Amino acid sequence: MAAELVRGQNHPLSQVRLKIRVSAGRPIVAGVTLGDEHGRIHGVEWVAHPGTPTLPGIEVSKQAAADHRLAVDLGAVPETVHRVTVLLALPVGAGGPARFGAVAAPFVAVTGLDGAEIASYTITGLDAESAVVALELYRRQGAWKVRAVGQGYAGGLAQLLADQGLPEARALAASIDEAVARGLARSVAAPPPRTPDGDRTRQTATPAPGPDQSASASQSSTGAVPSQPTSPHGPHSTSGPAASPYGAQSPQGTPAAGTPGRPAPQTGSTGTSVPLDPSAPPPGVGPVDYSHPGRRGGAPPTPPPTAPPVRPGQPAQPVAGDATGWSMEERLYNQVWGMFEDLARTMAAYRSAVDFADSRMEKELDQALSDPRSRLSGRGESAREAAQRRHVQLVDQARAALDRDLAQLAAESDVVEPALPPAYARWDNPVWHGYRVPMEIPMALRLGDLHLPERPELRIPMLVRLPLERGLWIDSGTAESLDGSFTDAYDVRRLAMETAVAIAARLLAVYPAGEFGVHVIDPAGSGAAALEPLVRTGALATAPAAGAAGVAEVLTRLTERVDLVHMAVRAGAADALPPGLDTAEQLLLVNDFPHGFDDRAVTQLRYLADEGPAVGVHLMMVADREDATAYGPLLDPLWRSQLRLTPLPDDHLADPWVGHAWTYEPPLAPPGSEILRQVLTAVADGRRTWRQ
Repeated sequence: MAAELVRGQNHPLSQVRLKIRVSAGRPIVAGVTLGDEHGRIHGVEWVAHPGTPTLPGIEVSKQAAADHRLAVDLGAVPETVHRVTVLLALPVGAGGPARFGAVAAPFVAVTGLDGAEIASYTITGLDAESAVVALELYRRQGAWKVRAVGQGYAGGLAQLLADQGLPEARALAASIDEAVARGLARSVAAPPPRTPDGDRTRQTATPAPGPDQSASASQSSTGAVPSQPTSPHGPHSTSGPAASPYGAQSPQGTPAAGTPGRPAPQTGSTGTSVPLDPSAPPPGVGPVDYSHPGRRGGAPPTPPPTAPPVRPGQPAQPVAGDATGWSMEERLYNQVWGMFEDLARTMAAYRSAVDFADSRMEKELDQALSDPRSRLSGRGESAREAAQRRHVQLVDQARAALDRDLAQLAAESDVVEPALPPAYARWDNPVWHGYRVPMEIPMALRLGDLHLPERPELRIPMLVRLPLERGLWIDSGTAESLDGSFTDAYDVRRLAMETAVAIAARLLAVYPAGEFGVHVIDPAGSGAAALEPLVRTGALATAPAAGAAGVAEVLTRLTERVDLVHMAVRAGAADALPPGLDTAEQLLLVNDFPHGFDDRAVTQLRYLADEGPAVGVHLMMVADREDATAYGPLLDPLWRSQLRLTPLPDDHLADPWVGHAWTYEPPLAPPGSEILRQVLTAVADGRRTWRQ
């Protein structure tokens, strides 16, 4: 039976190969330090963190995340190590809370390789602390134990590491912050949190335990993030969302993993499942109350579509828009987000099951071959064959569960994709052929597709919330594709500019007439061919700026606009803005940066990237970072502040839960299609009508 520890309590460990699960409700940093018999760290090489994620017997996450899975093999740590300490910290400069008192109580669990929980600890009582020692595994008289610590530090990682005797504590803390910032820059951020009545509760059936698993293993959590500090397995107050592709860039919570009206995919053969909300009524019992506490007296929204009756023994038929929401657009948005999380967690369960099968076979082979008598007799060969058979059985079982879950998600994708509105749809969706200039700004915009290598044909729309809160960087320096083929540098730059034009066209198309404008800086005119649809249709606010003078003029005009709006907002005098000032949202598309930029122009560009989004000025750069190496680290904050996209399929994006490497594909129109030109023509016509 698992032990629920309180601060200072210890518990013996019966095995040396362990998993440590961390759930915090928002992205945090997880690391491990190795200490001697006095708990002192001998050097930076004794600390595992996102910049150095592996040490002998230790492996930690490479980025900040709401959920972490740390791997610990106490039998592989050096003999001089007597204490393994798990530390947690809030990311610095990520735009989120700066103290643990403002977030849900972190939950830490020590489990075996099969997922069976050994001990758990909910870290309560934190306030101003930004770093905390969660628990420690320590060696006592040849045996290992776990102790709940919960010691917080208001001075952050630097103070925590210094307290453990590390002389280079401040420098190491700075390098960890830098590694975390790089990880957050590539992570798809989750959307802002939703009110509890708008939660998308997704429930997962618990699979039967396998032949090598206990019932407790099959009931353990996949790491669904608790949002209430009272209990790690209590009610989930989730976001509607992971910017990991959807939404605001300061994730505040992690959505649950299911939606009313349909079962979510089951997890893999590790037997893990998302814990159910004990405060919620059983599925299918009683009507759903759609009343909003802040809208009493108003008409409730239309309930989501209901799936057709399911015959016993048959899977539920997916329905587009079966998530919660006040409009069909919001329900589809939440459904797409739920599919994204389901796929992430389903794949995590499968990979964990395969890792468990591999480690089990390795352990059984080591035991079988450790006895010389077994090696010299037929018993060793029989043991080897038996271990391999069990490995194949476990992997096949995990693959069967994965195939079942992927089939369910694929069926849902086939239903949802045709029902998406223009802002969420691919360019080949028929909805674009009936395009009309919208009257309202949509919730989100599709920036491309995401998929995993195990099922590349299952694509998840990558949605970001509007208005944009982060700039976009189309990397024109990526020349090698995932399949190993090499693309000519000229073609990469051309594809990068076409990707930028396709995204700019989407933004123009989803905003009402007169509420969004695009400005282009193309100093050398190298993007003229890709920009032709924007220029020829009249969708641009002004002609592309060329040369150093054109760069200076556009940057000065937009910088002055940002300054004026900021001053008016701070003074509470929005009506004092100049009469001719365009207050619509603006996108600055910069090609071939830093060509044509002097030091003053670079400073203005950084200012727009930092201050522009708050007042409706957004940045999209088409650039190769190598071209700007002359500026050194001066531009590092600029690159990190933007979401990096690639013109070729590339697995550089990560989800905010388990950190899978997702392959991104840009939202290009089908070859030979005229849909982009037709939509931009309608946008330009709508703008001319609006001005009359």
